[in-house]
Amino acid sequence: MTAFSFRFSRYISLHFHHYPANYAFFVSPINESCQLLIHPNPTLQNMANSNVAFFFFFALLIGHGIVELEASHHVYKHLLGLLSSAPANQPYRTGYHFQPPKNWINDPNGVMIYKGVYHLFYQYNPKGAVWGNIVWAHSTSNDLVNWTPHEPAIFPSQPSDINGCWSGSATILPGGKPAILYTGIDPLNRQVQNLAIPKNLSDPYLREWVKSTKNPLMQPTAQNQINSSSFRDPTTAWLGPDNKWRVVIGSKVDQLGLAILYKSKDFVNWYQSKTPLHSANTGMWECPDFYPVPIHGQSGVDTSLNGPYVKHVLKVSLDNTRHDCYTIGSYDNVKDVYKPDEGSVEGDSGLRYDYGKYYASKTFFDDFKNRRILTGWINESSSVADDIKKGWSGVHAIPRKIWLARSGKQLVQWPVTEIEKLRTNHISLANKLLKGGSVIEISGVTAAQADVEVSFEIKDLRKLRC
Repeated sequence: MTAFSFRFSRYISLHFHHYPANYAFFVSPINESCQLLIHPNPTLQNMANSNVAFFFFFALLIGHGIVELEASHHVYKHLLGLLSSAPANQPYRTGYHFQPPKNWINDPNGVMIYKGVYHLFYQYNPKGAVWGNIVWAHSTSNDLVNWTPHEPAIFPSQPSDINGCWSGSATILPGGKPAILYTGIDPLNRQVQNLAIPKNLSDPYLREWVKSTKNPLMQPTAQNQINSSSFRDPTTAWLGPDNKWRVVIGSKVDQLGLAILYKSKDFVNWYQSKTPLHSANTGMWECPDFYPVPIHGQSGVDTSLNGPYVKHVLKVSLDNTRHDCYTIGSYDNVKDVYKPDEGSVEGDSGLRYDYGKYYASKTFFDDFKNRRILTGWINESSSVADDIKKGWSGVHAIPRKIWLARSGKQLVQWPVTEIEKLRTNHISLANKLLKGGSVIEISGVTAAQADVEVSFEIKDLRKLRC
């Protein structure tokens, strides 16, 4: 397919308006300018000389270096110590993605907004740059860009989680009270589900959490025959028409991925549904996410909403391939069955959130701005030895607003608008006609990090042959 290529030697974030899937963009600094290269693909020979009109908006971010651009996030030094080398000597650290200054980070957990404050919990090793010793670290933000650290919210302290506090989700209960369901590893190394609630609801930062004395609330038994090593990552819960809570937990039987469904009247006493919400032959389902999206518009809706004006999304993180895949379909909230739309393909051959290293994603409904936000983990690790040497591993992707495309067949994602506060020194190039193989330079580009927005128009899409 024909492709426009912008090349950039350092970190770059690319955002596009109204682009078909057969175009990719990269940017490269050439002295004080940027070079735009357009390469025709031989499979589209008739397009080699096609004119393409587009608007190129180049937004420079702060300064010439990563350190000057960094959004704030720090973790308590008594947990971490210092970086193994100064930030200036850490060329692979990002400037404004979420990451602690040191040690291992993976799944985002329990993401929510409470009293106008955004909360991000995440899987974290306070003792090193490799996976292990997992706790729920906790940071808060007013803008999804700058983060304030707090002490770990959830850490091993009960028999039901003594060997680890793994992933889970937050739910806002009636009256605005948050609750967290998470996977714990018990003394028998079984995966069980636990509950934690805030100690002080008047604290907008929710700095202290108390675990239920009834933990574990859900566990594998001889009767339910759940795989004790494949039973993890509870979703955000939702209310059904019978006023009972529902929650899904990822599992498998052989290579059959399962969204095991549990119900509860009080959020403490749970029982397993006779059938799973959904299943497919795609291997173990980690970090499932189940939520409604309006058929029209870009707004988000509460996770418990159902009806003729919404579709439902089931996302699963495939343990076999480490990809986040989703389907769009309908949810029968009486039979508690999810059915993907006709023609849907499940697994890696179907829809994915991202085609990079993007995994263990989680959405939440931001009722403050009436949107659904997507977060995810980028496992940029190259090797254990490299991680230990540099002293850290893992980042989170920039939060994205997510909604249903007008076609109703896939989701649309866009970085949250708060990211735009990092932009400065805008440079724009508008209304340029380009031919295949041509070169155009954009002068004045000197930043080490840039945010690029590109819009273009093609005269006649019917000429494209794929």
